[in-house]
Amino acid sequence: MSIISDIFLNDRYWLKNTHIPSCLLDNRDFIPDTREGLCQIDLEIAQGKISSIILSDSTVIEDSFMDLQGGIIFPGFVDIHTHLDKSHIWERSPNLDGTFDTAMITLRKDTEAFWRPEDIYARMEFGLKCSYAHGTTAIRTHLDSFGEQADLVFKVFKELQTQWQEKIILQAVCLVSLDYFLTDEGVSLADKVADHGEVLGGFTYMNPHLDKQLHQVFRLAEERNLCLDFHVDENNDPNSICLSKVAETAIKHKFVKQIVCGHCCSLAVQPQEVVSQTIKLVKQANIGIVSLPMCNLYLQDRASNTTPYWRGITKVHEFKKQEVPITFASDNCRDPFFGFGDHDVLEVFKESVRIAHLDIPYSDWCSTVTKTPATLMGLSNIGRISVGLDADLILFTARYFSELLSRPQSDRIVLRRGKPINTNLPKYAELDNLTLINQKYSKSI
Repeated sequence: MSIISDIFLNDRYWLKNTHIPSCLLDNRDFIPDTREGLCQIDLEIAQGKISSIILSDSTVIEDSFMDLQGGIIFPGFVDIHTHLDKSHIWERSPNLDGTFDTAMITLRKDTEAFWRPEDIYARMEFGLKCSYAHGTTAIRTHLDSFGEQADLVFKVFKELQTQWQEKIILQAVCLVSLDYFLTDEGVSLADKVADHGEVLGGFTYMNPHLDKQLHQVFRLAEERNLCLDFHVDENNDPNSICLSKVAETAIKHKFVKQIVCGHCCSLAVQPQEVVSQTIKLVKQANIGIVSLPMCNLYLQDRASNTTPYWRGITKVHEFKKQEVPITFASDNCRDPFFGFGDHDVLEVFKESVRIAHLDIPYSDWCSTVTKTPATLMGLSNIGRISVGLDADLILFTARYFSELLSRPQSDRIVLRRGKPINTNLPKYAELDNLTLINQKYSKSI
């Protein structure tokens, strides 16, 4: 480690003999030399930026270099769908039957009892510390925004966005049911989102007024020049077709801003003709899809003393085949919707590969947690490896995907602007102070 430290003290050095997925290199002239699509590359880092990318050349000896011995390099992760405001409440508000309905009830009680600025700030910051240590460079978080709570969560978010701007790019999406936008409070919420320069969003569900609700949301977004991000079809009901409804509305409105739809679980249990038509509409509407495999594996098809038989993910392979942008993300973390998680996008990718069979071949699936979500978030300078970009990189000792996805990779080196950061994770004991804070406010839950 002392040798590594000495290298990183230099303003200019080389990372030699690395493996980088070809899909993450903007220069597509590099030809992969493994069946997994990995290119053997040397990177030059100068003044915190990537200054050269060449094929590995053992004959060129530099004064300052680190031989990665085939270790994989990723750009920083991009986590496009999270819920930082809900995170880390499991110990005080567990979901004891693991169902979606109980999660909703438990969250509402926790919100009423505990959500004060100090509480939300501490939990969100804890999540950011974890994300940063794992190598994430950008996060989009959904914020529960009904009523006065919108002022509370957006205030805390903006404080964290400012304080973390040199470390993690933060985007926010308001989260309410779509019927809320038919009210004066919903219009005011859209104004608030626009004032903050964030993303308009909400969760959809089948109801007789869904078309009216969607048209209103699209109208509000158009008037304020906002992107849209929806929760859709987070269930196993074959009659839940909110995704196709969103796509149809986008086409009718000729909506030009980016739309993202997360979950889309019911598509996996619908007839093939419905699936094909929905994917066609999604492609026409230029919608990006986010699958949340860890949370949906946890929630979907859960019943007491019954073995689940389906995985809760959407038709990711079918979307990809039709060139619809596909991403994977963390979603909830240690809250009633998902009792586990550590804001580690490598874990998300690892579980996605296993759950959705993204191996054989690995193809460009690693773009789903790097380049593709960055593009959907309008961030062109992260999530990829290119000359001129900041050297925000993750160095792994793993040489192949089979090695990368078999261990936690807790020895990863995270570089920000070419310098290694402290990758020690925050201790859970940091959240213990919340108990003292919340005792002043708590009600019986």
